[in-house]
Amino acid sequence: MTVEGTVSGLEERVAGRAWMVRLDPADRGGAAVRVSCGRPACAPQVLPSAAVGRTAAVAHLATHLRAASQPRPEAYCACRAEECHTHVRADGPRDRAPALRCGGPVVLAVINDRQGRWWQALECCARCAAAHPSAKIVATTPAATARTATAPASAGPAPAAGARGAAGPPPVPVGPHFSHASSSPAPVPRAVPAPRPKPRRNRRSGKIAQRIVPYDLRPVALRDELIELGDLFRAYQQRPEPDLEQLADLHARKAKAFRTWAEVTGETELRLDARRAEQAAAAALLQHQQRTGQSPVGEGKVTNRLLPGLTQWEHARTVLAHVADDTPLPGPEARLMAVMLTLRSALTGTGNLVGQDVKGLPLTEPEELIGRLVDSGWLSIPGTADDLLASRPESPTPITIPSLMPDGDGQGPFDFGRKTRPKLSGWAQRVVGDKKLRKKRTGAATRLLALALAVRTTTDGQLGAGGEGVDLEVLTSWCAVEPDGLEPLVEQLTAADWLEEAAVTDGRLTGRLAERVLQVSCPLP
Repeated sequence: MTVEGTVSGLEERVAGRAWMVRLDPADRGGAAVRVSCGRPACAPQVLPSAAVGRTAAVAHLATHLRAASQPRPEAYCACRAEECHTHVRADGPRDRAPALRCGGPVVLAVINDRQGRWWQALECCARCAAAHPSAKIVATTPAATARTATAPASAGPAPAAGARGAAGPPPVPVGPHFSHASSSPAPVPRAVPAPRPKPRRNRRSGKIAQRIVPYDLRPVALRDELIELGDLFRAYQQRPEPDLEQLADLHARKAKAFRTWAEVTGETELRLDARRAEQAAAAALLQHQQRTGQSPVGEGKVTNRLLPGLTQWEHARTVLAHVADDTPLPGPEARLMAVMLTLRSALTGTGNLVGQDVKGLPLTEPEELIGRLVDSGWLSIPGTADDLLASRPESPTPITIPSLMPDGDGQGPFDFGRKTRPKLSGWAQRVVGDKKLRKKRTGAATRLLALALAVRTTTDGQLGAGGEGVDLEVLTSWCAVEPDGLEPLVEQLTAADWLEEAAVTDGRLTGRLAERVLQVSCPLP
């Protein structure tokens, strides 16, 4: 049997099909849109909005795709006629790329623009479809079956099936024809290649402490930690209430990350930032421990301080220093009275006082002392000293201290708020009116020494900065006593269970506050 010859596949190729569905404005300035199809039989549609138009356009295209036949293996690339970038050289818009750029089976693909204004269906090769970022493959030509090799007319009849193996090699499978010419046999069809994904570059960057974190900083874990810390700090700033424990943890992480950053880049400024972050972490942790009553030295001890916080402790020291410089009369009793009256009228120079506030102080002649303060001009009251001592809580006596009144700019000697003043006053009243100090009948000088030592301790109650003790000259000047009169005051505080392990050596008073009075202490920074 003679196999009839076939014409060359290059002569059977046809142009690939292509049609487009477009979405255009129906009228100028209006919301209506017009949906038009590239096929002559499809009439345009006018729809009220772009959203409705897109839905209709997609549905219209889907109808055509369902009705369309499978892509034809002998079809040219339809996109080649449109001069797409796959068929155009980079050096000129009209220079065609070699035909060998096409390849793979013929597919039916749909491409669209990013704005959703048009959708195009076309027959093209798989390689050209993969070159379009938005292309979606709808159908692919089925794998070609093996064909019998063609024989020239002069070769005579073809060999029988049984003798085919001895007559020559098996026939070469013929795949679909493409838009390029080739003298070699067509390759066996392969699966449609997926679009080549664009390489992703991890360019994640961020900002922390007014510094830009470079996207190429290595190691990547350090870069991610810095970016996360910057986000966490910004989120912390948006909190309605502070969380000092969380803030201390953030500063500690920042210090560690900045030290690593400095080692990687060798920048000295980063090392300084790391050191500042460590200090901020320590300060925030200390403040948190003091606010929550936790002892930094550990061992499970809890101290609920009356004044919780570094700021209030500093305000207490500021008030005592001001009284030491602005006491109008000599002697411990006048100074103790000045402390209590100053705390009553610290912000505006005015306040209220009742008789019990004065009678609770260890004063020998309170009437005389009040009269002397009034005569010196330091204190002003509307009546007499007897009237003040007889006043009750329901009718307190108003007092005025002119030196504490704000000046023309509204500035006074203290900068704490209205809520802090009563806390400081209550703290001083608690120290001066301690139950055991009253039972031991200690005098004004002993109470002043108790105030001085309460603001000069470490967090665990050791006297002086770092537990090194307090200078005796400072204490004698504050208590308004002679140097040899300080030791009896120390013995009285020890007997009242206020001091422990107290000793006067080398011009300093060492020891520690008793555990029962740690709650009224104001540790040094």
